[in-house]
Amino acid sequence: MSFSADDRRFMMQALQLAQRGMNTTTPNPRVGCVIVKDGQMISEGWHEKTGGPHAEAVALANLTTKATGATVYVTLEPCSHVGRTPPCADALIAAGVTRVVAAIEDPNPQVAGQGLARLAAAGIATECGLLSDEAHELNIGFVSRMTRGRPWLRLKIAASLDGKTALKNGVSQWITSAESRRDAHHWRARSCALLTGIGTVKDDNPRLTVREINTSRQPLKVVVDSQLQTPPDAAVLANGGVLIACATDHAARRAAHDVLAAAGAEIVVLPAAHGKVDLAALLIELGQRGINEVLVEAGARLNGALLRENCVDELLLYQAPLLLGDAARGMINEGRQNELTALAGARRLRVVERRIISADFFIRARFL
Repeated sequence: MSFSADDRRFMMQALQLAQRGMNTTTPNPRVGCVIVKDGQMISEGWHEKTGGPHAEAVALANLTTKATGATVYVTLEPCSHVGRTPPCADALIAAGVTRVVAAIEDPNPQVAGQGLARLAAAGIATECGLLSDEAHELNIGFVSRMTRGRPWLRLKIAASLDGKTALKNGVSQWITSAESRRDAHHWRARSCALLTGIGTVKDDNPRLTVREINTSRQPLKVVVDSQLQTPPDAAVLANGGVLIACATDHAARRAAHDVLAAAGAEIVVLPAAHGKVDLAALLIELGQRGINEVLVEAGARLNGALLRENCVDELLLYQAPLLLGDAARGMINEGRQNELTALAGARRLRVVERRIISADFFIRARFL
């Protein structure tokens, strides 16, 4: 399928509009829309938040002239089902547009090509696939949840050049620069959930909130705490919005359960072998709750467990130009049973982004 330079320009504009909803649309996808007539843009819109109008509806509402004969560029296939809002495909048909270009099909099984099919049945020319890689990347978590039933999980690590995340005594504040920490808050803000382990809660007492940038929404806070050892005065419990995943519902832990519930935490029991939390089941649980993207900020043991269970999709590594020595704590602990004896068994990654932030190095990578 061939697209013109103008097609690419208008779709790129739609993608830029979609990015405006980066931190607010969850659990919905980020979508932008541009309406063009006689080679000129006549309206635009983007989806801002769940329950609000979709991008196409916003663009149609912003029109100052009729859309009859217009071309619509939208980053995701127009919906064809009734949800919180009416079907966008029907609205475009009623507006009299003659062509709709979508970047990608909607992975939601309730749509999955039916929106484009409805438009085509009404005599509207439909095309799909323009700047599809960019559109997929923008909604990688939504696509993951719709196709795999689980969110896209990013593992964020701040470390020294020799791969250490804290001193032997647990001190880690601050290895990386203030600029790197501010950058990490952008990843927090776009995430639907922030995940950590009981070890980090005890050692660092994190708040797990977005603070360095303006946001109208705080992500869900998730703590992996197999034996319900989270202190009731832990900072992570402040202001609610906390899910604690444990591995026990024994009567001996009932008191701890009740105390944490009284402190505002929701508790789910997801047992695996050896008294641990079933991490794969936790991701499915989060997917069922509409969580698209998860950012992990944890210690070496939980990092290792997530890697061992193949739960990690992407690595975010902030690396500072300092050395902490062999005695300091490492980034990942997968256990001795996973100790490598040959380089052929090493996990290989593809670097998709690298930047310098202040004096630090930032690498974003995905497993091959």
